[in-house]
Amino acid sequence: MTASPRSAPELEALTKIYYASPDELAGFREIQEDDLPSIYHTLLAHHQHMTVTLEAHNGCPLEVDVLRSETTKTHYHRKVLLRRIGDQEVVLFGIVRINRGLLPAEVRTEIEAESTPLGTILINRNIYRNVRLLSFWEVEPRDELSGIFEFDSPGPLYGRTALIYCDDVPVIELLEIVTAD
Repeated sequence: MTASPRSAPELEALTKIYYASPDELAGFREIQEDDLPSIYHTLLAHHQHMTVTLEAHNGCPLEVDVLRSETTKTHYHRKVLLRRIGDQEVVLFGIVRINRGLLPAEVRTEIEAESTPLGTILINRNIYRNVRLLSFWEVEPRDELSGIFEFDSPGPLYGRTALIYCDDVPVIELLEIVTAD
């Protein structure tokens, strides 16, 4: 697979938080929803929280593993993994950027404690939310991402960029890359 030279603005903005360019993380090729393989279509082409979808797919709860995070006056961002509880297999790599001023203080505190998946917090806190899908991606992992998913000879992965609206305001930006294993 050859990465597309074009990169959607949301992909650039999110990957630049931790990487010089999207290509440092992976080769990304924007694809249409209909081009997603069936299992990835189920995992990505929906307006639900990824935590809920992946817990249903994996048949077990997930835990968050924050690899890196930063907090500024206006934003909180983190590079995360979601792992299956039990065998610790990674099922998601993500980059999240949150506009801190648009969430209640107690929700911000819980998110920034880094011990519970974001979707679980928003659901448990009954925050009205709507997930707006922006783009779907065929992803050719580079070394770091291959190591995270423990691939010896990786095939493509798939992911999405999305916005989470809370009370009809865009608050959370997401890059989510999943494995179907």
